[in-house]
Amino acid sequence: MSGRIRIVVVDDHKVVQTGLRSYLESFPDMEVVGAASSGEEVLERLEAWLPDVVVMDMSMPGGMDGVEATRRVRALSPHTQVVVLTAHTDDARVVGALRAGAIGYVRKDADPAIFLDAVRGAARGRSVLDPAVAGSVLQELTRGASLTEPLSERETEVLRQLAHGRTNREIGEALHISEDTVKTHVGNILSKLQLAHRTQAVIYALQQGLISLDDIRL
Repeated sequence: MSGRIRIVVVDDHKVVQTGLRSYLESFPDMEVVGAASSGEEVLERLEAWLPDVVVMDMSMPGGMDGVEATRRVRALSPHTQVVVLTAHTDDARVVGALRAGAIGYVRKDADPAIFLDAVRGAARGRSVLDPAVAGSVLQELTRGASLTEPLSERETEVLRQLAHGRTNREIGEALHISEDTVKTHVGNILSKLQLAHRTQAVIYALQQGLISLDDIRL
């Protein structure tokens, strides 16, 4: 990513759309390139907008909720990260959104600093979860996770770097390896743990004692 973060807001309330646009665009590193009122609408215009980050509500009119919209956005545009911003904090919705590919999950009544951190983090490939919902979903997210083979020493180092919220580029610089090599290690970690994405791998590392709560960026 270079330049300003390209953001799309998906919420069926026009007041929310307008408020988020004004707030986000008050920061020089952010640009709201579009707004949609439903999952169907954002999918129709995704290729035209080419956002770095989609801020997604969970409950919207039509036949598609935020979980399914997140899944389809990620399938259509793997470059685009999804941050859920919603009033819903029940475990099933949080887990569903994260499993669908959301990289961040924030309550609408959270501190604005958490929301900003989630959007900026998402643009850099870093996961940020609202602390109010993170703790209750950790175990469910990694249910069934098990190592098919041990992580190598280098893979363990990469996993620790992920826990610190570092991007692939930053991990490569810290470990003196290429960004492509980092991507390969992350893929191997997920494959060995039988997990879908980076957030789950970091949570697994926390549960296994490879990292501490002081390390993790949730």
